[in-house]
Amino acid sequence: MSTVALFAILRMLLLAVLSFALAMAWTPFLTNLLYRFKLKKNVRSSGDTPIFSKLHLHKQGTPTMGGILVWLTTAFITLFFWALAAFFPEQFGALNFLTRAETWLPLAVLLAAALVGFVDDLLNVWGVGAKSGGLTVKHRLFLYAIIAAIGGWWFYFKLGWDTIHIPLMGDITIGWWYLVVFFIVIFSTAFSVNEADGLDGLAGGVLLIILAAYAVISFAQDRYDLAAFIAVLAGALLAFLWFNIHPARFFLGDTGAMSLGVVVGVLAMLTNTALLLPLFGLILVIDSASVIAQTVSKKVFKHKLLLSSPFHHHLEAIGWTEPKIVMRFWVITGVVTMLGLAFFLIDRVTL
Repeated sequence: MSTVALFAILRMLLLAVLSFALAMAWTPFLTNLLYRFKLKKNVRSSGDTPIFSKLHLHKQGTPTMGGILVWLTTAFITLFFWALAAFFPEQFGALNFLTRAETWLPLAVLLAAALVGFVDDLLNVWGVGAKSGGLTVKHRLFLYAIIAAIGGWWFYFKLGWDTIHIPLMGDITIGWWYLVVFFIVIFSTAFSVNEADGLDGLAGGVLLIILAAYAVISFAQDRYDLAAFIAVLAGALLAFLWFNIHPARFFLGDTGAMSLGVVVGVLAMLTNTALLLPLFGLILVIDSASVIAQTVSKKVFKHKLLLSSPFHHHLEAIGWTEPKIVMRFWVITGVVTMLGLAFFLIDRVTL
């Protein structure tokens, strides 16, 4: 292994630890702010979701917007080392990982989606908007679409990307259809993460495993700056998970779920592994598919397929405990992620 690769590994590990430590250090400050300004979750209590309301009423009043911990820590560390390298290039230039080709877009969409989610969380807290406050499903989908469209424009017109990689077959040039693929990937990933963020530690743990996979993929592709960015993001998410494990100290909130969902989709496109993402995020696919199936069944057949959707709420309704569901979903994600990485490595060896 080359010296450059060894340094990249060392940088990844140290940045992940630094991110975790920094996030842990300022969590008490964030928690105090959330409680002081009463930024607490409003559990849906309408007659439309009686089972969900009954199962989660005890979570009423738990602070939300804990996702701030993840994206703000990531942004601070990224910009801090960029500034150090700008003022002291000889001493700290190697520590900067903010580059146009690899990390500008992930950071930009992380912050953009985080701000949109932040507004949604505030509306929910204030009881403005939908029945229990916040943006309606239509408004959220519209915002996902805007972010996906902007990201697709950047990839296609600014970076010149127009190919999609099919495992064991190679790259296929698809021209402007790349915009469509990009839109579908970002839109569906953002939607799926938002739906999976319903139990203590569920979305955070699943996303942490997926981010670890993309750190490995980025490193294998010699995208060392992207791997460093993912390491910082994962370190901050791990600190969040420390406080989000059942019973949760605070929740991810839309500011966290929306930003992380969008950035995972961008990582899949940047590494040209979009077709592996459904495998890495199998739990996300199951949850979002269950919501779509439940909605269609209720509207078309006037019948509920599940006691409650997404699927993890159905498991709650039939008697599974919250920690059991979450940990088994983590295990499933770990197994399918290892399988996905195996496909990735076989593909690199054979092509």
